Amino acid sequence: MLIKCWGARGSIPVSGSEYLKYGGDTTCIEIRTKNDEIIIVDAGSSIRRVGNKLIAEDRLDFTMLFTHAHWDHLMGFPFFKPLYSSKSHITICGCPFAQATVKEMISRVMTPPYFPVNFDAIRAGITYEGECYESFSVDSITITPIFLNHPNQGLGYKFVEDDKSFVFITDNELSFKHPGGLDFDDYRDFARNADILIHDAEYTEEDYTRTRGWGHTVYKDALRLAMEANVKNFGLFHHNQDRNDDGIEQIARDCQNIIEKNRSPLECFAVYQNMELVL
Repeated sequence: MLIKCWGARGSIPVSGSEYLKYGGDTTCIEIRTKNDEIIIVDAGSSIRRVGNKLIAEDRLDFTMLFTHAHWDHLMGFPFFKPLYSSKSHITICGCPFAQATVKEMISRVMTPPYFPVNFDAIRAGITYEGECYESFSVDSITITPIFLNHPNQGLGYKFVEDDKSFVFITDNELSFKHPGGLDFDDYRDFARNADILIHDAEYTEEDYTRTRGWGHTVYKDALRLAMEANVKNFGLFHHNQDRNDDGIEQIARDCQNIIEKNRSPLECFAVYQNMELVL
């Protein structure tokens, strides 16, 4: 399994010299199976670059998953060039949550007057599958969803191939219960023994005095989840839009100090734009 993070930023894209190392694009994850089948998770601003790559490779048959309908996870969708090719075939999975269907969820980002090209201009063949609660498979990977603890709900995912597991839980608040969300222990059990866990770690404790209930996690809580779940590698994700490279590195260093203090074998890193991981 090849995992590439095209964007690790939360809420809104950012740019500037202070964001060069970890990047400014919002969420999009590309996963390649051992047979080189393609799964794309979310359509943040970074999916534009994914689309350019797929067009160049002439790889226009793939699966898309969505974690939820918030703007930073959908905003790149209208700029995803494979949508406008009749050669493309896309299978789209995910719960609609606040909307009636997955199609309605994604088409709203192209609704006038917010975007000049209507959803009907899409030429790709799209198949919609509303998998919300049960495990399903894409090629050699088994995918299991879990409900996020986040306003308006959403899904995290576990990807398993040949006994190797990658757990992706973005936009998840571990210290506050939202409607439809689960408890800390549920996420710990879901991630248990994962080879890689990437989890929302947007806030510092100081941030959280102002942002409790907004749907994101203090990095120390996410780190505790990773250690208690006995995961092998933990990636800090959904970096705050105001957190520059130095601020992210400070968080990563503090996590490393906590890991060493607890004599944990956990490997911890801050996810950066264009980062590749292999299982």
